[in-house]
Amino acid sequence: MAAENKTQPTEKSVIDFLNSIENDQRRKDSFEVLKLMEKITGEPAKMWGPSIIGFGTYHYKYATGREGDFLTTGFSPRKTALTLYIMSGFSKYDELMNKLGKYKTGKSCLYVKKLEDLNLEVLTELIETSVDYIKNKKWP
Repeated sequence: MAAENKTQPTEKSVIDFLNSIENDQRRKDSFEVLKLMEKITGEPAKMWGPSIIGFGTYHYKYATGREGDFLTTGFSPRKTALTLYIMSGFSKYDELMNKLGKYKTGKSCLYVKKLEDLNLEVLTELIETSVDYIKNKKWP
């Protein structure tokens, strides 16, 4: 039996969660990312676990047989950085990443101190490209 993802959608209010962010800049940036991701995905925001806002879902299946559902894209206003989930990762997007601005990355996480540190047109293209990739990916 496959293990379920720890991070699951909840019925908690996205707006209440975002309004509870103490850092004014992070809260303002979060509402901006909320609008951007809703526009790109055409999906409503949904809380995933206690602190991730996700948009859309996709079903994945790895060669190991593990499979499940996860958010197509999303973000989390963490204390140290605004974390954006670019589920396709970054290896395919060197040109975009070079024009994006000031950030750090993890495997599929884009860490941003302030949204104003990024080129929003490039960010929009990055999210759109990642969402298209995930929606059209053929799993084994």
